[in-house]
Amino acid sequence: MKKLFLMFSIALFVAGCAGGGNSDPNGTAGQSEAAEAPAAGTGSYDPNRGEGKFTDVKISDKLDAEMAARGEKLADLKCISCHKLTDEKLVGPGWAGVTKRNKPEWIMNFMTNTDVMIDKDPKVQAMLEICMVRMPNQNLSDGDARDILEFLRKNDGVK
Repeated sequence: MKKLFLMFSIALFVAGCAGGGNSDPNGTAGQSEAAEAPAAGTGSYDPNRGEGKFTDVKISDKLDAEMAARGEKLADLKCISCHKLTDEKLVGPGWAGVTKRNKPEWIMNFMTNTDVMIDKDPKVQAMLEICMVRMPNQNLSDGDARDILEFLRKNDGVK
């Protein structure tokens, strides 16, 4: 049953694929411009925060093991069929180093406001050019997204 679900999920992802023209194998397309100017038509878009309600996510220097455990369970259920915990691409990009490359607000906004971020964020659009599959909205609650963020921090070595 799990294999059938995985095959069905992959078929849905492929069907939702936004074909790209020229892709950049290094994943750097448009990143230098993204830091300098807002995305077209967005006015006040902040590429460090993304688009969504999270403007100031408080995180501790120390890992919250309970949150990370809940996040790991959620990730196993909703994310790991497309993302590896290493830097290796599966369907979507690998997760290694994601919390070192992006601010917590950006990560939380992407997890909870996926469609808008795909449409507006140059970093996400560059990843889409490489992965060729649009990330589906997983309908995560704010708490679920925060738990997954803590799991991502654990994956990146926060203790």
